Amino acid sequence: MSFEEKRAWTMGLVSVAAYTVYLSLVLGRAGDGSPAAVAYVPLMLWAIGGSIGATVLVNIAVGIGSPRGGRRTDQRDREISRFGEHIGQSFIVIGGVAALVMAMARLDSFWIANAVYLAFVLSAVLGSTARIAAYRWGFQAW
Repeated sequence: MSFEEKRAWTMGLVSVAAYTVYLSLVLGRAGDGSPAAVAYVPLMLWAIGGSIGATVLVNIAVGIGSPRGGRRTDQRDREISRFGEHIGQSFIVIGGVAALVMAMARLDSFWIANAVYLAFVLSAVLGSTARIAAYRWGFQAW
């Protein structure tokens, strides 16, 4: 498995784990009440910061464990990375449009922030999945 494929696995798994922890904390604190009543900002910031930190640490560990010269990227790696970014960007756009519509409908900032955060998570997961699929089952550059 190439270093770039390992990075894709890391990003996808860490994103899902951090969002799952965030969601369980918010819903757990909400209990039977509305999730919008929960002080979500610190939880969201910790989840985002924690996922960034965990991704960096795992990538460092993977880099240390990789054979010498194993972190080189070639043209195929760059094409797959670009492909994954393009696929993942779709959810950023969808999240931005959703946030815009929510703001126009004057929804609570909780829902807008969570829609944007979910879009970022889905973008990371979908982009990582596209990269992993390209590494596993082949990739046809256009």
